[in-house]
Amino acid sequence: MGAAHQDLIAIDVLLVPDRATIDKSMSLNAQLRANYPAGYALDATRIPHLTLLQRFVPAKDFEAVCAIIANVLDDELPTAMTLTAKGMDSVSFEGLAVAVLVVERTPKLMRMHQEITDAVVPFSVGGGSPAAFADSKVAAGTVDWVETFVPKSSGKNYQPHITAGIATETFVAQLKAAPFMPFEFKAAALAIFQIGNFGTAARKLWEY
Repeated sequence: MGAAHQDLIAIDVLLVPDRATIDKSMSLNAQLRANYPAGYALDATRIPHLTLLQRFVPAKDFEAVCAIIANVLDDELPTAMTLTAKGMDSVSFEGLAVAVLVVERTPKLMRMHQEITDAVVPFSVGGGSPAAFADSKVAAGTVDWVETFVPKSSGKNYQPHITAGIATETFVAQLKAAPFMPFEFKAAALAIFQIGNFGTAARKLWEY
């Protein structure tokens, strides 16, 4: 059976940050929505997160994906890492700017990203569609982002970040130009979410 005919899930293997970092992200999100009210809110259905991997996987293989990730994490406790948000950046997306908190690429974080990416390879498939996502309407750019996460956003191209939301490019440029105080944080958990529009973590499916 071809990948296009399977029931696929768009998954985000991610780190849930600690409470203080969630609060910082939500405060920034409120600023973005004040500028662009049509943007999404960070809440229980769109939690702030640090993506480790995004992929399309067959629904029938989801339990096996969870098991192999748990096996990796037996040697790499995600909550033991100290992470650092070092600045703000943005990505242009369908005429808007997606604002992110840039996280330092530490050796431990990069190793966890790569080990999880390698572990999920046997279950990763192409041919995903909006039906694989948690939201009923998903922008084409979101589908393409997951489809090409490996290799475009993985390995040497992996740029860890916490997405804060969307606003106009002019407003986000102003936020980026303002002074930024780096801060350390830890992960509260590692989880797998089904992805929503704009790459949001929309529906929790599993937690380690």
